[in-house]
Amino acid sequence: MADPIVISIDVMGGDNAPETVVEGVKLASEKQKDVFFLLFGDERRIAPVAKSKGLPESVYKIYHTDEIIKADEKPSAAVRYGRNSSMWKAIYAVRTGEAKAVVSAGNTGAFMAISKICLGTIAGVDRPALAAMMPTSKIGQPVVMLDLGANAECNATNLVEFSIMGSVFYHLLYKVKNPSVSLLNIGSEETKGREEIRQAALILKENKNKVNYSGFVEGFDINSGKTHVIVSDGFSGNVALKTIEGTARLVKNAFKKAIQSSWLAKIGFVLTMPTLLKLKKRMDPRLYNGAMFLGLNGISVKSHGGADALAYSYAVAVAIDLARHDLCEKIRVELEDLILTSDAIS
Repeated sequence: MADPIVISIDVMGGDNAPETVVEGVKLASEKQKDVFFLLFGDERRIAPVAKSKGLPESVYKIYHTDEIIKADEKPSAAVRYGRNSSMWKAIYAVRTGEAKAVVSAGNTGAFMAISKICLGTIAGVDRPALAAMMPTSKIGQPVVMLDLGANAECNATNLVEFSIMGSVFYHLLYKVKNPSVSLLNIGSEETKGREEIRQAALILKENKNKVNYSGFVEGFDINSGKTHVIVSDGFSGNVALKTIEGTARLVKNAFKKAIQSSWLAKIGFVLTMPTLLKLKKRMDPRLYNGAMFLGLNGISVKSHGGADALAYSYAVAVAIDLARHDLCEKIRVELEDLILTSDAIS
């Protein structure tokens, strides 16, 4: 038998750690039989939870540390003083080769900063990008969007690198041979948008062997299923993501109030319950948990801080899948011989 894939877990990161994290690891271990977990955190808290949740002792090892990086801690302070924390040690296990990937639901800024320091970037990558999955109107075809906040400002080269990394990421996760990639812009016309976006489009057109570029998309295209990967700078991507999340909450709350508005509405709700349950399952954000820092020389997956056990298990599943298919090496290969200049923009 092949050696198990080893995944490093920051057990103390997240709103409901360590209970939710351990339970999420258990759910993931039940679906993936060839995985071993390194659990970093307070052993006095982790061990009893692992026992109560029924996590088999054969699939994990606890590395004790007393220190935790708090949710509101500044990244600079975490980098300076957090070397003995569960987060730092979990990430460092990937750097030493003891683990193939790391997962944390802790402080996002600290996790990104420490991951970059410990793991470094892949040769040829200027900046890493934060990528995440979202549902679309096409069943079975989620969209991957990046960058979602790691880089507020990006040049054309950054956007091209994000495009290639996003394409590789989508291919490995969803087994799509040649995923389409689009740039987020204020219009679909080639003359629209900032100079760096137009330059990126020209470079991508010259690199058809590297990425299946399909042009510009606008904000209303994000969840349409029009493309597989959407690329933007971190500022625009983060605003778009939070706008989508806010709109989803608005619709959810409005729907609840509408149901409670009259007895006729309540009857209608009961009659449509089977269809609504199917829709809820399809749109469940827990199924899309697990954002990836693409471009690092190691696999680093960020779970939502408020994730429940099911959501956390999906973040772990993303880490396992990417480790199994050697994401970093495939990105490295695809970035070789990339054309970063163009006669059209020189």
